[in-house]
Amino acid sequence: LAPSLPLQEDFVYHWKAITHYYIETSDDKAPVTDTNIPSHLEQMLDILLQEENERESGETGPCMEYLLHHKILETLYTLGKADCPPGMKQQVLAFYTKLLGRIQQPLLPHINVHRPVQKLIRLCGEVLATPTENEEIQFLCIVCAKLKEDPYLVNFFLESKLKAMASKGSASVITEDMLKGQDSLTTDTGQAVQPEEMPSAAGAEHMEKEDDLLQQADDLSFSMDELNVTSSPESSTVRPNQDYNLVNSLLNLTKSPDGRIAVKACEGLMLLVSLPEPAAAKCLTQSTCLCELLTDRLATLYKALPQSLDPLDIETVEAINWGLDSYSHKEDASAFPGKRALISFLSWFDYCDQLIKEAQKTAAVAMAKAVRERFFIDVMEPQLMQTSEIGILTSTALLHRVVRQVTSDVLLQEIVYFILGEHREPETLADINRHPLRHRLIEHCDHISDEISIMTLRMFEHLLQKPNEHILYNLVLRNLEERNYMEYKPLSQEDKDVVENGQIAGAVDLEEDPLFTDLSPDNTLSTQEWLSASPPVSPEHSKNDGKTEVHKIVNSFLCLVPDEAKSSYHVEGTGYDTYLRDAHRQFRDYCVICLRWEWPGSPRSLEKCNLEASFFEGHFLKVLFERMGRILDQPYDVNLQVTSVLSKLSLFPHPHIHEYLLDPYVNLASGCRSLFSVIVRVVGDLMVRIQRIPDFTPKLLLVRKRLLGLEPEGPIIDHMTLLEGVIVLEEFCKELAAIAFVKYHASSTP
Repeated sequence: LAPSLPLQEDFVYHWKAITHYYIETSDDKAPVTDTNIPSHLEQMLDILLQEENERESGETGPCMEYLLHHKILETLYTLGKADCPPGMKQQVLAFYTKLLGRIQQPLLPHINVHRPVQKLIRLCGEVLATPTENEEIQFLCIVCAKLKEDPYLVNFFLESKLKAMASKGSASVITEDMLKGQDSLTTDTGQAVQPEEMPSAAGAEHMEKEDDLLQQADDLSFSMDELNVTSSPESSTVRPNQDYNLVNSLLNLTKSPDGRIAVKACEGLMLLVSLPEPAAAKCLTQSTCLCELLTDRLATLYKALPQSLDPLDIETVEAINWGLDSYSHKEDASAFPGKRALISFLSWFDYCDQLIKEAQKTAAVAMAKAVRERFFIDVMEPQLMQTSEIGILTSTALLHRVVRQVTSDVLLQEIVYFILGEHREPETLADINRHPLRHRLIEHCDHISDEISIMTLRMFEHLLQKPNEHILYNLVLRNLEERNYMEYKPLSQEDKDVVENGQIAGAVDLEEDPLFTDLSPDNTLSTQEWLSASPPVSPEHSKNDGKTEVHKIVNSFLCLVPDEAKSSYHVEGTGYDTYLRDAHRQFRDYCVICLRWEWPGSPRSLEKCNLEASFFEGHFLKVLFERMGRILDQPYDVNLQVTSVLSKLSLFPHPHIHEYLLDPYVNLASGCRSLFSVIVRVVGDLMVRIQRIPDFTPKLLLVRKRLLGLEPEGPIIDHMTLLEGVIVLEEFCKELAAIAFVKYHASSTP
């Protein structure tokens, strides 16, 4: 030890110089920067660093031993708390920050480090916009970083209420005797401790026991800041019996008017919520105001939005990153009223989303539930349920944006339950209103205002693309589980022979389908040539697994719209093959999402299904089918959105969805309708109406070219809505054919 003795002497010299300042000075009003204290503290740090560098890693040198034994950090904390001389708090915070940040050996396990660190944490964020805010946040963030490296240490920072109360209510009294008494090497209990008994870096476990033994003594001891203990009334809160002051101080600093400080505080919280310690997670959500902060700020920012915002602005405002909420109205060419407020709301929502995504599992669930209850239900739901059309439109557009933006699975689950409820049993017409918000939003898909209809449909379309099994199950699948949309006839021997010959029992050709009898007689549905885009059906695909041959299905959809109502073959690049690429890509994406839901590969066997139960397609499909049935009388934009949602639904790789939405040959039970039967009715209606419109085909072609931008806008054409509806219908049938084809080939290739 001989060579390092001068270092220790040097270290003690600098510390004595600081303590003597307090004993000798009479002017405590002079700022700390006019004294030598900052330079002595800096020297002490340099000596500690030098000592560590000269030793083997993990070995505690005599200077560090001196710092620990003499409770130098406790003394500094007291001086910082008293801010004596003025500016001392800043110096102490900086000293702690550099000590924890630069010294390699673990210091926090030492009782004479984590105790004063804990107390100093309580001083942070007490008052906003103080001169020490910057040092406070640096100090808190270094503590968070240390806990991230060794999460178990967080247990030292979950304090009992008793201790916190004693400290909160204490008066800062510094006496000369105490500063002189710094030399005596004693612990809280007054026992002398031999240097070799002192805790080393590896003594965390030993320290924990010592911590318990010393806790009561420490609460009542005459440590420097606890001479006149008076418990203050505000410390007796009704929260459970632990305090997590590190979180509380960070929460206070998130309210700082200085944006950089607030962001650093948010980053500190992000580190703390991700710690895997269950006790810390429980304390975080039960004993701190973290959930309240998240939800109250969401609510405040939401309420600050204008009553009316353009849905397009809500949708297109640039991607929000919570840490970069530095929007300048002056520099923005595309500014609109309320943009600043919208960006603030969306960036805070993004922060909540990221926080929940990073958080330990139980903390994540608690935070997400709080966001659902205190923000979605209390604040957003009344907005979505109102009757003002402008209000409905704005709140639905905001919900749509939130659904698009959410990335945390746990928060998504709560948003899904908020929108759809948690029910999973089949729907009936009688209980359609069980979850009022779900009912209202589905009704809005068929609202008198086209804008509201389109926005709500878009919200559902994005919801369906989210990776959450409950969405599709709640909206559609729970009603198809029993396959009771089918009429089941057990196969006779004759039927079995037919099936073996490659035909489907009970299937009828479309030409003989009674629904088609009102179509024009000149054989509009003669089988087309098999499309060049589709490979021929190879012999090994002769279907005796109960699936209708794919070319029959594809042709059924392609032949639905009669030739005189078709216009795409007059225009280049609008064939059915253009849909195949899109369908293939989208189907692949959907399969990735649905993989973990472990859906069956084939429909449930009819023997196990309750076919007696009356079939109801569910509220969602009911509204979509009704809108689909009015495709010839609805605006073009509404039709595009309705068909877009239906095509997204039919892409899902679930056998019942495939059967119900994409198989024209399903024997429907009486009184049931499917997507195909709805389209068949529309086509029947169309055939009657075509007869009444002179020059139908040329007009149809002109409208298509205008929609594609191949023709300039000219005079208004009669029956415009009908003509546009026919074009959407034709395109939709091609899209369904492509989806059926892609799904068939995906299931038949191993």
